[in-house]
Amino acid sequence: MPDASGYDWSNGMKRVILYEYPFNERIRTYLRLEHLFRRLAELVSRDHALDHHFALSTIFEVMDVGARADLKSDLLKDLEKHRQTLNSYRGNPAISERALDDIMAKVDHCFSGLGSVQGKAGHSLTENDWLMSIRSRVGIPGGTCEFDLPAYYAWQQKAADVRRADLHRWASTLAPMAESVTLLLKMLRESGAAQKVPATGGQFQQNLPQGKTFQLLRLAIDPTLGLVPEISGNRLMVSIRFMRQEADYRLHATSDDCSFELTLCS
Repeated sequence: MPDASGYDWSNGMKRVILYEYPFNERIRTYLRLEHLFRRLAELVSRDHALDHHFALSTIFEVMDVGARADLKSDLLKDLEKHRQTLNSYRGNPAISERALDDIMAKVDHCFSGLGSVQGKAGHSLTENDWLMSIRSRVGIPGGTCEFDLPAYYAWQQKAADVRRADLHRWASTLAPMAESVTLLLKMLRESGAAQKVPATGGQFQQNLPQGKTFQLLRLAIDPTLGLVPEISGNRLMVSIRFMRQEADYRLHATSDDCSFELTLCS
């Protein structure tokens, strides 16, 4: 999931492009949900009816991704694992008790909130026939025109604040999942330490230490280099090949030396 960000390079503050690569399907799903929740927040904050149409479409996408039977279970297991790990830090003089209490409170809040949700993501919305009529047509090219869904078209003519209030109410059913995904990914990202590494001839390969399971790779690179990473990895090794986008927009392997920031998160 590429995302623009600021990053502290050794030669000063520079804007970089940050890429993330998940090592397992669970983290892949979390990243997809985070991407959708970020998009939803951005679209809901706007006023245009078209933005709110795509906000509603994004809610449906979250429901589709969240329909995986074991997703809620995975989230609860990860939260419980963090809760046990954090509890083990009690009494450690190197750990601030206040900071520990703060993060424990966030984990407990997410755990209880998610545990109180019945069914899969957005289950309560499936009982709204009007919303489901829109959902059934939103994937059809031009399927939400006013002659197909006049009631939906009428809703789009309402004031922006009215539409936004409806969207907030519908999205609130997904809030426990959004908070849990956001917290888990934040803690995962903070578990890694960045290091600046070279890619000789546009390629980088590293064996991963045995006995430690990494879940996420983060790669930060200077955009002025004009390079795009192709990342592959498993529990034993990570391999990165840098590509350059030519005038035809296709990616072609480069043999240029470069350096980038690598973070492995467990």
